[in-house]
Amino acid sequence: MMAGSTFVAADGAGYELQMGRWSQRLAPLFIEFAGTAGPLRVLDVGCGTGSLCVHLTQDPEIVVVRGLDLSAAYVAYGQRRNPDRRLTLEVGDACALPYPDAAFDHTLSMLALQFVPRAEVAVREMCRVTRPGGRVAAATWDTRGGFVALRMVLDAAALLVGTGPQARAAAYTRPLTRPDDLARLWSRAGLDHVEQAMLTIRMDFSSFADFWTPHTGGNGPVAAFVSTLSRHDANRLEEAVRLAYLDGEADGPRSYAATAWAVRGEVPLAS
Repeated sequence: MMAGSTFVAADGAGYELQMGRWSQRLAPLFIEFAGTAGPLRVLDVGCGTGSLCVHLTQDPEIVVVRGLDLSAAYVAYGQRRNPDRRLTLEVGDACALPYPDAAFDHTLSMLALQFVPRAEVAVREMCRVTRPGGRVAAATWDTRGGFVALRMVLDAAALLVGTGPQARAAAYTRPLTRPDDLARLWSRAGLDHVEQAMLTIRMDFSSFADFWTPHTGGNGPVAAFVSTLSRHDANRLEEAVRLAYLDGEADGPRSYAATAWAVRGEVPLAS
């Protein structure tokens, strides 16, 4: 998604299956928490295929929505699906935002900053392009304690596959995914009135195939891990996760909770 990102980006349709459909559920909760009532100019950093941007355009008082992502494939996919004239998606680097100072009333980032190795630089850039008094907000998954679907895969991998423990540790200790990580980063950035919250959605799957298929594609860290496995290990992992998904019942719909940490703060007013 962003320069130096650890997120593997392949194609827009695959991203929608892997994460975009859940971004659509999280977006309205995040917007409400961030507090972006119009008329405003809003920037979405790490926009992916544009789920958050589309929800922002549902507010008729928001006059401009810009979305920026490092993946040209995601940006192109989002542009084709979102004809609203107020919305522009473009390719760019979160650590070097191509906008002048104070260009936006609010700047948001949803499910992206945890993949930016230089997240502090990205947050400083988000503050720079936001007007004094404007809000800067972000959300990231609670990968260790609040992401059931992820744990089902990585806990099985840690038991069955030689590289599984390292993959699980990398996911569960990823910066900005643990309690207070985002709030501390916002405070270090000098933002005022920093507040943190938890936002929870449900991830609904129609079948095990619906659950597992995104992990065999080219988008996201779990798919990247699965792609490194031998066919034997990948099959063992799939079977273990299938049994966890079925959980003693016939294949069919399942629903799992997913919780994100969210933070907001205000750019200080000029003294």
